[in-house]
Amino acid sequence: MRGKTCVVTGASSGIGLETAVALAQAGARVAIVCRTAEKGEHAVKEIKRRSQSPDVLFFVADLSSQRAVRALAAQLAAGFPRLDVLVNNAGLMLAERVLTEDGVETTFAVNHLAYFLLARLLEPTLVAGAPARIVNVASRAHESGTLRFDDLMGTRAYDGWKAYAQSKLANVVFTYELARRLAGTGVTANCLHPGVVGTNIGNAGPSWIRFGIKLARPFLLGSAKGAATSIYLASSPEVEGASGKYFVDLRERRSSDESYDRAVAARLWEVSEELTDASRR
Repeated sequence: MRGKTCVVTGASSGIGLETAVALAQAGARVAIVCRTAEKGEHAVKEIKRRSQSPDVLFFVADLSSQRAVRALAAQLAAGFPRLDVLVNNAGLMLAERVLTEDGVETTFAVNHLAYFLLARLLEPTLVAGAPARIVNVASRAHESGTLRFDDLMGTRAYDGWKAYAQSKLANVVFTYELARRLAGTGVTANCLHPGVVGTNIGNAGPSWIRFGIKLARPFLLGSAKGAATSIYLASSPEVEGASGKYFVDLRERRSSDESYDRAVAARLWEVSEELTDASRR
């Protein structure tokens, strides 16, 4: 990874932090994205200490805000004439329905639209770095999700788990469609299930999720193991050129039936463009 530049979102802790450490250890210049400067400074110190690499820096962005995502993309494009890897890792789960400043349900905004918009805005920079890779952290939770195009924002009936599962299905569907649209550019797009990991993602989720995590915590994967597939897809020569795939435990797996529906993918892309005005660079 020497000479390569990697961007990892949601890297202040958990899987994102471990991914950043591993990429820095492999010799890459790593730019992490954190919600606050305080978290970014702390994470950079830890990544530098553990990786023994000085080439780590942070950017601050609230990924629920499209304005912030656009500002982040502009800063990254200005700082790096080419990018080799984008790891869309940031995510959350909420118990209550909350709208962002853009009027979008927050789980859908952070877990899907931020992935979509950042990848689209950084596409020219990634193409300039080709062969380049986009890695989207999804979840096996997508298997219990469905894209409810008649109520994507949960206006009629909000359920924190269903909103999360829907957003993770969106990650998989988006990855497959992105891979098709990037064919021939030298930029690949893949997604993954990290495993059931003991991170902070469920801390603000529904009470039954918090209770379940508390009971299961002794049996959950650590963040380093949870990051293994992200690291593999971002750096391994074994997946050079592979695109439009879903991975679990370093191996390609079949995702849910709905995730392969081209009509669903086309509609999700159209809706995502409308919600983000992604055509506006």
